[in-house]
This record gives sequence, C-alpha cells and structure tokens, in this order.
Amino acid sequence: MSNSHLFLKPAFITTPGQNGVGRYVCQLQRVVLKFCMSHGSSRGVREFIETRLLEFVKESPEVAVYLKPRRHKSPIIKAEYLNGETQWVNARQFTDDEVLKWLNLLKSQSSNRSGVRLRKLMHTDFPSIQGPWTPYLFRDPQLNLARFPSEELSRPLHGTKTATQQLFEIFEKQKAAQNANSS
Repeated sequence: MSNSHLFLKPAFITTPGQNGVGRYVCQLQRVVLKFCMSHGSSRGVREFIETRLLEFVKESPEVAVYLKPRRHKSPIIKAEYLNGETQWVNARQFTDDEVLKWLNLLKSQSSNRSGVRLRKLMHTDFPSIQGPWTPYLFRDPQLNLARFPSEELSRPLHGTKTATQQLFEIFEKQKAAQNANSS
C-alpha cells in the first residue's frame, strides 16, 4: 500500500441529491470561457464562440455561460458546479469541436473528484465481494421508464383497502370496545 493518499484532501462519498432517481438535475452551474481576442492559441475558442455557442446555450439553458476576453493569456474553460467545486481546463490550441466536446463532458459530470481521497462512513475488516448494498439495488428497472403519476404504481400493494380505510376500521373497533366496556 502506498502513502500517496496522505497528501490528498479527504472527502466522504456523497451523491448529489440522489441525482437521477426522481429526475436528473444538471450539476454544472456556470461556465466561464476565458480567451484572448488576438492570440493564435485562442483561435478554436473564438471559432466556437462565433459558430456554436448559441446552439450550446439553447441545448442547455440550465448552464450560465460567461465570456471573459483577456490580453495575451492562454484560453481556459472554467466550470463551476452546484456543490461549490471548480474545474479548470486549459484550452490551448483546441479546435471548436474539442471545445464543444469538453463543454459536453463538463456538463455531464457531477464535479471534479480527481485529487480527492474518498472516505466512507463505515469500515469492515471483511469487505463484501458482491459490492455495496443500496436501497435501489433490487428495484425494478422499469421504474426508470415509468411516467408519473402512474395509475398502476398508485394501487395499494396489499389487498384493496387503503391505509386510511384500515385506520378507520381500527378506530371503529376501538370505539365499539369502549362503548361495550362503558355499558
């Protein structure tokens, strides 16, 4: 075992709001494209801004895109996520296709986790070879395709009585028992 993990920032394994269970929420909050108006290494970023930026913004309205021209600096793509983390991509000598691919990759990620030592809240000396258990492990995969509200999924599971009807019956039985005891 190496000691390389000693210099990494520790963080617990978390999923951002159970993303994808109910509905997907894009974790990318903001993108800043920093580029030079005249330098040759920013040519691909400038071409992307001129030709493809509007269609990228129309495809992903949940992401705020900012342009920041700078003099004689290398082009950079800065991505800021909902959990506060920031990721930087050096876009030197990128083509407009590469800029679009990087933006789509940053949009589909949840955040930058490289350089982070992941820690779990539990520990065992005999880990399972089957993988970790989650509450969604044995769920029916058809639930991912269901349209809600679903009449089929809204039916009571056991019998035809709802929980409210069962509570009314229990209340009526208790009321009848009290009346029998009092007389």
